[in-house]
Amino acid sequence: MSSAAVEILGLGLGTLGWVGVILACGLPMWQVSAFINANIVVAQTMWQGLWMNCVVQSTGQMQCKMYDSILALPAELQVGRALTVIVALLGLVALMVTVVGAQCTNCVRPGKMKSRIVIAGGALYILCGILVLIPLCWFANIVISDFYDPAVPSFQKREMGAALYIGWAATALLLFGGGLICCCSCSQHDETSFPIKYSAPQRPTSNGEYDKKNYV
Repeated sequence: MSSAAVEILGLGLGTLGWVGVILACGLPMWQVSAFINANIVVAQTMWQGLWMNCVVQSTGQMQCKMYDSILALPAELQVGRALTVIVALLGLVALMVTVVGAQCTNCVRPGKMKSRIVIAGGALYILCGILVLIPLCWFANIVISDFYDPAVPSFQKREMGAALYIGWAATALLLFGGGLICCCSCSQHDETSFPIKYSAPQRPTSNGEYDKKNYV
């Protein structure tokens, strides 16, 4: 596979990861109710996200409410909000930078500068993956700690929601896509160097003139 194809593949994976981060940021299923009792019939399910809380009834009805105060939120929610928004904006910058320096575009002349721009875009994708891991792992640690804490009542225990798994999948795509972009850009040869042109030595003919085929 050529370096251009690998670069396009990395760009596609990074873009999918960026979209996954935005999806995980908006979903309210970061923490869901944990049913550890013997009851089979459950009246309602609680969802907790970065921006709202939702209650899903057994009949299928769902009611969501945005958080009333930002300053009253716990630290993990505030950090999660800030980092996911930063990653969403940074991912857009990484997409534009990578497209500008990609081999399939003509925004920049081929050369070292074009390769450096692509490497910067791949590094931004990797940075996005690292930043989004912080709130994901923080929430997962809180959920697991509270679940195995005997002091926490059973009705307050939570489990990891679908948004965390989507976020982890998006993180893997961001890291892998950014790594592909950086690797294929670093392995490119300098395209600005002009190839050396050789010409045949000019030898005079029998009549003292130079043969035309010796000219290049």
